[in-house]
Amino acid sequence: MGHRLSTITTRTGDAGTTGLADGSRVSKDSPRITAMGEVDELNSMIGLLLCETLPPEMAQSLLATQHELFDVGGELAIPGHLALREAAVLRLEAHAAALNNHLPPLKDFILPGGSRAAALTHMARTICRRAERSVIGLVRDEALSPTVGVYLNRLSDYLFILARAVNQALGFNDVLWNPGAVAQAAAAAVEPPPR
Repeated sequence: MGHRLSTITTRTGDAGTTGLADGSRVSKDSPRITAMGEVDELNSMIGLLLCETLPPEMAQSLLATQHELFDVGGELAIPGHLALREAAVLRLEAHAAALNNHLPPLKDFILPGGSRAAALTHMARTICRRAERSVIGLVRDEALSPTVGVYLNRLSDYLFILARAVNQALGFNDVLWNPGAVAQAAAAAVEPPPR
């Protein structure tokens, strides 16, 4: 890479375009740039999550994910470039299965929360889903390796399982969804006291 990133302020984007790594210029709101931005946001969210105290094996897996997301960004930045390998998808599947084996069966929907680290993991999951939707929209019009979409789909599943595993590791319970809880509480609040 050399000194390619030594000048950050270039003014070349002032007219609303940005350069791809192949030298072409596209609008800053193009589907490709939108997908790149959402993958970057996801990577930043995982970086924030890594500021939490996590079990070492979880932190190592998340760090590997950050590197893989840079590979995704490389594919988005260079049309036709292949950087992400199927091994990354298999890694996520294996880690998700290993974590899930130690979790109690899920019988109810859960709310994002429990511990702060689990809530941040759920934030990463929702950003990942958005990035996946952007990639799906992009591939309708432009060539992109199918591995990218598959990877983001597996990553969102992994992050859901990881959020539960983080709560378990930190001694927190999942927050179970109680359908109609607010309406039930409101109705109970207005009932007249018994005579």
